[in-house]
Amino acid sequence: MADLAGAAPGIAAAPTERPQGAGRDRHEGMRHAIATLMARSKREIPHYYLATTIDLSSALNWLADANAVRPVTERLLPAALLLKATSLAVADVPTMNGFWDDGFRPSAAVHLGVAVSLRSGGLVAPAIHDADRLHLDLLMAALRDLVRRARAGTLRGSEMSDPTITVTNLGDQGVEEVFGVIYPPQVALVGFGNINERPWAAGGMLGVRPVVRATLAADHRVSDGHEGARFLGAIDRLLQAPEAL
Repeated sequence: MADLAGAAPGIAAAPTERPQGAGRDRHEGMRHAIATLMARSKREIPHYYLATTIDLSSALNWLADANAVRPVTERLLPAALLLKATSLAVADVPTMNGFWDDGFRPSAAVHLGVAVSLRSGGLVAPAIHDADRLHLDLLMAALRDLVRRARAGTLRGSEMSDPTITVTNLGDQGVEEVFGVIYPPQVALVGFGNINERPWAAGGMLGVRPVVRATLAADHRVSDGHEGARFLGAIDRLLQAPEAL
């Protein structure tokens, strides 16, 4: 996937200046917190996993036309389309958006967590609030700002505690597919790999098209494979009509 203003979800971010000992303590503390959270997730959440391949021809062609009339600093990146499609797909399958707390508690708002790994160590997944309601330009601006502040260590507490569903992407590292671990108490996590050109058959004709692998890790206490498949299908459908995002 294209670079997100120098820092895509999952891309390494430059550490801020700090004493070596303080940086090491912070790194060890963050790794311990992540280990505790992920161990809890795998211990308590019955994960199930699904994957699909999405044709991005329409999305990338529309993106090229849209960016042609924008200044360089305001151009949209493919990640904006992927995030917006994910946030809108929640309307079709609301069991992907919310929390497990002795039962499923759905969320009316879509606060989209974006996983950002830090070069200094650790991982954060702050939220873009009401991502489904943001115009693509505003969503892109919010994403750039979120990554910048994650690098600087100036995220707000609400951004760390509010995500209702999380997206992770390791495509910038050359990874084609990522199956993530759900962030409790959330109940789903969507992953995107890198965009590759692959042989693609459509209408009886074989060609080469840009595609991305989309994956879903979901909580089997809340949803099942049928609902998960509908959710990935909704993301695919939305990306085929990028002008409507």
